[in-house]
Amino acid sequence: MCIESKSLKEECGVFGIWNDPHAAQITYEGLHSLQHRGQEGAGIVTTNGKEFFVQRNLGLLAEVFKDVEDLTHLKGNGAIGHVRYATSGNRSLSNVQPFLFHFPTGDVALAHNGNLVNAEQVAKVLAESGAVFHSDSDSEVLIHLIQQSKKTDWLDKVKDGLQQLKGAFAFLLLTKDSLIAALDPLGFRPLSIGQLPNGAYVVASETCALDSVGALYIRDVNPGEMIVIDDKGLHAQYFTEERSHAVCAMEYIYFARPDSDICGVNVHRARKNMGKKLAEESPSEADIVIGVPNSSLSAASGYAEASGLPYEMGIIKNQYIARTFIQPTQALRELSVRRKLSAVRSIVAGQRVVLVDDSIVRGTTIKHLIDLLKDAGAKEVHVRIASPPLKYPCFYGIDFQTADELIAANHSIEEIQKMIGADSLSYLSENGLIEAIGLNFDAPYSGLCMAYFNGDYPTALYDYEETIKEMEKNDEKQLSKSRC
Repeated sequence: MCIESKSLKEECGVFGIWNDPHAAQITYEGLHSLQHRGQEGAGIVTTNGKEFFVQRNLGLLAEVFKDVEDLTHLKGNGAIGHVRYATSGNRSLSNVQPFLFHFPTGDVALAHNGNLVNAEQVAKVLAESGAVFHSDSDSEVLIHLIQQSKKTDWLDKVKDGLQQLKGAFAFLLLTKDSLIAALDPLGFRPLSIGQLPNGAYVVASETCALDSVGALYIRDVNPGEMIVIDDKGLHAQYFTEERSHAVCAMEYIYFARPDSDICGVNVHRARKNMGKKLAEESPSEADIVIGVPNSSLSAASGYAEASGLPYEMGIIKNQYIARTFIQPTQALRELSVRRKLSAVRSIVAGQRVVLVDDSIVRGTTIKHLIDLLKDAGAKEVHVRIASPPLKYPCFYGIDFQTADELIAANHSIEEIQKMIGADSLSYLSENGLIEAIGLNFDAPYSGLCMAYFNGDYPTALYDYEETIKEMEKNDEKQLSKSRC
């Protein structure tokens, strides 16, 4: 079968709530704060303890819920929601989450952020055991593992399924009597818990969504942890003893909103520190510093502060254009860049400019920006990147799976400088990035996943035989059935 991990990866946002009479409306507001994490599709599933109600479709959240009835028919005190990142080759309603599954034992809804590195192999085993997949998404694998588990207790089945997954995952599961949140054993993706004044619990991909609905932050979901929320409260347990930290560095660099906190570190502060470190490592003789809106503005302000150069708003962004990095094809990315950003001529004309960006993936945006600035009269453009060169593909849910599309994987810094037309080009060092973020976990790289920069992947890449062995250890009877 075709599994989503074969194509470009997705970065998504999830939101869940339990025990609030306005669950659907609050979920809608929470998802608005997470719209930056996914712009291709959105959905909400609710339950009133007896029935489930669903609304999901392609498009932005406001397009999916454009009529009053789209929310009012979603009844119940429990809900989960999802916004989906655009991908290539699988843009269909069948892949829009949350998924709702109907089983004789009861309905279950599921929302997922991340990517499973062993999804294709596990799905093959499951299909041989009779599982029928209804989407191309690796997210569906978990629900079939739960259904095929030989455990008798529901929560044990969930733990059993989670133990067989490898890679990055932040799951929300909704049943008629509980909301379950689970994070992978390395904590790649952020997932936080909050509480509303009326006692209702909220779970979200970023703390900014908790703030937007008026929820008080309680704590993060820990790596390898499963949180069960029901009418009796919140119950925590670990589904594995093999736990560490490998938080995705790109969350701090690019994906998360600056007003979010991840593992106790504010994203804006981390980005500003990146800019400061970058100025220390790669100073420039220039007149002004400008940042690429919006995710690079914090780093640019940090660079300006550390260098003593004035910080200026030299580039303006059209806020109604989707993120170019999220566009599924190169042609669409280039079109979006042309419509998205413009230079402020009166600010940059005659100036030596330090242009700070968070990363260079394919080189499309930065080359266009340099051209814009020079067309607007900039004398020089010195590019400073507030992260190390992206040289290695990501297998944990970010939009680059092959090295072919990464400019730094195929060219030296000197070559990239010439290709993009910069007067100079420097990147932040790996140590500089680690120090700037400031995590302090007892784990490699202080608890960050740095694989995109150095190829040191925190998980193995699983093949079919390895998956067979993993599942055999977990349940010999289940595996024997799959081989028949």
